[in-house]
Order: sequence, then structure tokens, then C-alpha cells
Amino acid sequence: MKRFVLVFLIPVLVACSNGGAISSNEQSFIAGNGVATFIPQADRKPAPAVSGPTLDGKNFTAESGKVLVLNVWASWCSPCRAEAPALEELSTSHPEVQFLGVLTRDSLVAARAFVNRFGITYPSLTDDAILLKFHGQLTPNAIPTTLIIDSKGKIAARISGEITYSALEDLIKRV
Repeated sequence: MKRFVLVFLIPVLVACSNGGAISSNEQSFIAGNGVATFIPQADRKPAPAVSGPTLDGKNFTAESGKVLVLNVWASWCSPCRAEAPALEELSTSHPEVQFLGVLTRDSLVAARAFVNRFGITYPSLTDDAILLKFHGQLTPNAIPTTLIIDSKGKIAARISGEITYSALEDLIKRV
């Protein structure tokens, strides 16, 4: 009898468990380790044109001749929530630098709530297809990821994982 119960009960329990599954938005995403990579000027590759629709319904096009900090994020991403205040503070303390978020695998409702909660004032693109243009420059399944594009339109630095205020500010100054 005990054997019958075990043979019957184990498959039922396995079928009912979620096996530690994560939400569909979070599947296949990894958090980076926060390591910053600074690219020497001679080794920098051109960044693709950056433009698209934003959360507030406008169209964004990166200004040429300005440094651009591009941050890939999602509202459900814990490191994204942790770095949001530093990104916002840096965006206001460095008006000479453009800041842009790129929303990925998230709903617009959740993204707008995230922006409101953290008081984010810089725009965020809602079409993450732009990430395909950065093939080879971004790890597509690692968020958050932050790129710094120099004033000549070349990728100057990359941080895969959560940024800190001091690390990102140092990279901005070096660019």
C-alpha cells in the first residue's frame, strides 16, 4: 500500500509544483555581474542609430555630438529597481549627457508605474527591437545592461549588470 501511495503521489506532486519556475517575462534573462568594460578610442565600433517610440508616446532620436547613456531595463528586474535612483540622479546632474532607457519584455502599464515610482525623467524606448541593432555589443538576455555611446557615435563602455552611481559617473567622465 505504501508503495502504491508513493508511486501515485510523487508524479502528482511533481505535476502540481512549478519547479521553481519564474514568470514568463523573466524567463531566459540573467543578471550580469556589474563589471564595467571601457573601450579605448581606437577600438570603438560605431553604434547603430538610436530612435523609436517612448513610454510617453513621443518619438526619440539620439542627438548626434552628445554622449548617450543607454540602459536596458524591465520593471520586474530587481537590479533595475536598485539602479534606477542612481541613473535618475546622474541624468539630472549631467545635463550634457543624454540618458535613454530601453524597456524589454515588460508591459507598458508596469513600465509606467516603474517610471512614476522612481521619478525617472529621461525617456525610455518601448520597442526593444532596437536591441537587435546592437548585436555583438549587448548580451541580449542580460539585464540590466548599460552602454555609453561617445559623442562620435561609438560604443565607449558597457556595464552588464547593476550600475553604481560612482562607477557610471567615472565612465561618463572618461568618455
